[in-house]
Amino acid sequence: MKYENTRSFAQKLDKEDPIASFKAQFHIPSYNGKPVIYLCGNSLGLQPRSVSASIEKELTKWAELGVDGHFEGKTRWFDYRKSIKPLLSKIVGASPDEVVPMNNLTTNLHLMMVSFYQPIGKRSKVLMEAGAFPSDQYAVETQVAFRQLPKENIVEIAPREGEHTLRTEDILAKIEEIGETLSLVLFGGVNYYTGQALDMQRITAKAHQVGAKAGFDLAHAVGNISLVLHDWQVDFAVWCSYKYLNAGPGGVGGAFIHQKHHQANLARLGGWWGHLEEERFQMEKGFKPIPNADGWQLANEPILLMAAHRAALEIFEQAGGMQTLVKKSHLLTSFLEFIIQTTLKDQVEIITPSIPEERGCQLSLVFKQDGKRSFERLLENGIITDWREPNVIRLAPTPLYNTFEEVYQVGRILKNI
Repeated sequence: MKYENTRSFAQKLDKEDPIASFKAQFHIPSYNGKPVIYLCGNSLGLQPRSVSASIEKELTKWAELGVDGHFEGKTRWFDYRKSIKPLLSKIVGASPDEVVPMNNLTTNLHLMMVSFYQPIGKRSKVLMEAGAFPSDQYAVETQVAFRQLPKENIVEIAPREGEHTLRTEDILAKIEEIGETLSLVLFGGVNYYTGQALDMQRITAKAHQVGAKAGFDLAHAVGNISLVLHDWQVDFAVWCSYKYLNAGPGGVGGAFIHQKHHQANLARLGGWWGHLEEERFQMEKGFKPIPNADGWQLANEPILLMAAHRAALEIFEQAGGMQTLVKKSHLLTSFLEFIIQTTLKDQVEIITPSIPEERGCQLSLVFKQDGKRSFERLLENGIITDWREPNVIRLAPTPLYNTFEEVYQVGRILKNI
């Protein structure tokens, strides 16, 4: 598409947007008494208006039924997750049996590493990106230490000198180089800092080729980019739900475990809620995991958080699913890229890949000078973005609640700043 840096062009795109009306389904924060332009969905998604009613429904059920709410009503607390799994599975490209909403991202990552990081003999290394989000760094660091292995078993790969993002061919070459000493490949599906989306399918295939497992942290990918985890043969993935999935601060995390592993005799940490449902209340010794992703659960579901999660996921379904959202995301982010390049020219470097398929709805900007001050000035002008040390402003135009006219307005304000 040939973009124009005019308000009328932006308004034209908004009129043609089939999901423009969905912005009205979200609460928009205010700054100095005026609604903001919210470009921070990659850190915390906005609250859907339907969340309050969804939580209130469960509060009423609790008030009226007490403990009987576990087994009465259309959606029982005993298996509340089952109403969420079909919605979640479509977003990550899996079957409902392969996904489970539970815990939080880091807890789920530790649980998955118990099962899928099994160092045996010389096959003990973990390959990950240098500068990964701390959730991943600390989990891998402590998992290796827990197994009393030297830290040299953590192998990190960084972008080439003078570059900001990883090259797929370099990742594949590193997997080949580590070869038979590699146990697990673990990357973020979308890098939190640069916004780069990795080629998870090729990375997974290469990991399997050398006999290793492949897992991904999808915190910045789920609800953001197209995912086909089952077909890609990914072994496992974990995510949080409070960014693009809009489930609220500290919302319930999630996990994907490929069905090929459901019947495998994998090491795992067992919990009461992962035990066979039909035998759960027999309270007997001997852990028997549910033969799907639910078997990795530990404890009963936090219903109020789950209610918020389901309300937010239902909006994805109403909007036509990830195909519709990704299509708008490509247009919206590319328009923002055009506006920035047109407006700021040589004053800003965009370190996010320019190919839409290699990024989500995020652009990471490095200002040649006064980056932190520019971030503060954006806030003063009612634009909520995200600052990441040492020198990056992250802007995330999210398709469910951002508009093309907002992107145009961001360009005008950046120019004034």
